[in-house]
Amino acid sequence: MTRNRPVPKVSAKDATFVRSLVLYEDDKVIVFDKPSGLAVQAGGGVKQSLDGLLAAFAKSNGKRPRLVHRLDQGTSGVVVTARTQPAAASLSEEFASRRTEKTYLALVRGFLPAADAGVCETPLVKVEEGGRSRMIAAKPGRKGAQSALTHWRVLSRNGDVALIEARPETGRMHQIRAHLSIAGMPILGDWLYGTGAEGAARLMLHAARLKVRHPDGGVMSFEAPVPEDFAALARQLGLQSGL
Repeated sequence: MTRNRPVPKVSAKDATFVRSLVLYEDDKVIVFDKPSGLAVQAGGGVKQSLDGLLAAFAKSNGKRPRLVHRLDQGTSGVVVTARTQPAAASLSEEFASRRTEKTYLALVRGFLPAADAGVCETPLVKVEEGGRSRMIAAKPGRKGAQSALTHWRVLSRNGDVALIEARPETGRMHQIRAHLSIAGMPILGDWLYGTGAEGAARLMLHAARLKVRHPDGGVMSFEAPVPEDFAALARQLGLQSGL
């Protein structure tokens, strides 16, 4: 017989905080609007993570919701978790099979293309630089290279800055950040692929919408509102028309 596991402890303050992030909840899934700065998982000196905070939703036997996909710590927006193992398996398969539809918003600066839409399909490969992992463009035949495909569209532009809608078909690490940087228009506030704090106080990438098949069947669409700091910078840059 399997013993019940103790329920992880979450402070009342943290429980209130994570519950305030809930966009949707039922007996199979919980969808969150993750703020920029909150890590999805622990590790690497992270003091607080969404995964750790999920203990606030734990059952009496200690079972708690589990992650089925990730966002970078600096990225804000929609994160889906599963309440049960069958739901986790179903949702994980949706992501692995690329049946989900993900839409991101990004504020960028650089050499903007003349076209208002296009596709980045540069293969990416992970490298270690200064103790950190990053993705770079992979040359043909490069060992470890991964195919990557990102559709992008300019929603608003003003000089060398723009509001970009990005829709990744693949889910490589840092894919949108790397692809937009390779295209010459890195995301503002991106310390790894752009100019960091010189452009913005934080990474200006927002997971705005996600369409995914619910474990019970039927496609559901979840949307996270644009954070105020993102909207404020867009207004400052003259890009508010795209929001």
